[in-house]
Amino acid sequence: MFHSAAFVVLASACVVFGAPQGAYYAPTTANTTPIPIVAQTQELNLDGSYQYSYQTGNGISAGESGYLKNPGTEAEGQVAQGYYLYTGPDGVVYQVEYYSDAENGFVAKGAHLPTPPPLPEALVRANELAYKNAAADAGQYDERGFPINTAKRY
Repeated sequence: MFHSAAFVVLASACVVFGAPQGAYYAPTTANTTPIPIVAQTQELNLDGSYQYSYQTGNGISAGESGYLKNPGTEAEGQVAQGYYLYTGPDGVVYQVEYYSDAENGFVAKGAHLPTPPPLPEALVRANELAYKNAAADAGQYDERGFPINTAKRY
């Protein structure tokens, strides 16, 4: 008896919670006007380099170029740099320039993008000291992490 009552409650819950939570009607016509591409270039090279750009009829434009850095080595990686610009809903033209590689990641610059405050001088000195100690320690430890010889500490 208990099993059949539990089954009825579970089945009811599935019906209630599985039902659509609101009416959705797919649009019957497109509500947007197509925006033309007024200029477009594209170049793909066998060495892994490339370049593309485009401009639309509503003022959006973008471009990017890139190449393969250190091909055939363990340090092989893609480098890309480019830009995009558009007019925001507030009427202001926003432009972003960017650079991306394995060492720096994605770095974007634009007049409207926030920038971090400068690092306090004490933190800059601490970072420099950490880098000096890491350089002094390089090659001073075996594969188990034990010191091979004494490293000069700063």
